[in-house]
Amino acid sequence: MAVIQLNPRTPGQRFMQIADFSELSKKAPEKNLLEPVKRTGGRNNRGRMTSRHRGGGHKRRLRVIDFKRTHDGVPAVVAALEYDPNRSANIALLHYADGTKTYILAPDGLKVGAKVESGENADIKPGNALRLKNIPLGTIVHAVELKPGAGAQLVRGAGVAAQLMAKEGKFALLKLPSGEQRMVQAECRASIGQVGNLDHENISIGKAGRSRWLGKRSHVRGVAMNPVDHPHGGGEGRSKGNHPQSPWGQPAKGYKTRKKKPSDRYIVSRRPRGKH
Repeated sequence: MAVIQLNPRTPGQRFMQIADFSELSKKAPEKNLLEPVKRTGGRNNRGRMTSRHRGGGHKRRLRVIDFKRTHDGVPAVVAALEYDPNRSANIALLHYADGTKTYILAPDGLKVGAKVESGENADIKPGNALRLKNIPLGTIVHAVELKPGAGAQLVRGAGVAAQLMAKEGKFALLKLPSGEQRMVQAECRASIGQVGNLDHENISIGKAGRSRWLGKRSHVRGVAMNPVDHPHGGGEGRSKGNHPQSPWGQPAKGYKTRKKKPSDRYIVSRRPRGKH
């Protein structure tokens, strides 16, 4: 999907770059695959703000995505490619031969009318889903499960892909988009190909109002606040004292926040420093 540079008829359009939706074939979503989204504004069940800079934005409805891909052996046809306001990737509407309709992440190169399938006998082509043990080495995959049957959790953003590097026993070695290499159970499913909408990273918001449409509120610098509001606040004129930290005193640079997780032992090599 290409990116359009607008003719700046207003100041807000001067630096704006938007996606070209010409590849999408359907504007209205499938009604049976929609769910309401309750917006929290960054607040938890006690009404306290636990995530800053959230709130407002356009009303959305959740598209129910089939991340498990367990409809094995039943061929499907891509009926439409659609926009999803809840993710960076586009989605594809599948019509199965038995009458079932589902959404999947649209991989790069998938066209309307293409045939898609899941299961052990599926071909190695974009959109098909197989277990890692049935996928040849070197194949580019996305929408990877962490646990068999749990649904895809890895490699779901626009333009990303993982590569199957090796298989040994019950595990397969994947190189993730961040550069991290980790072991995943070979029984886990993955979809073939790279996630579509590759030009998403080239989109330029262009104006503050467009961020508000997305539900993103403004981020105020700590040094612009008063001492009562932030450790960086106060001072006569501009000041850069104190160590970089959050409003609650948590260090912002070099402080490790990741808790030790059971899945850490499956990480063969971490992502290179400087990447995020």
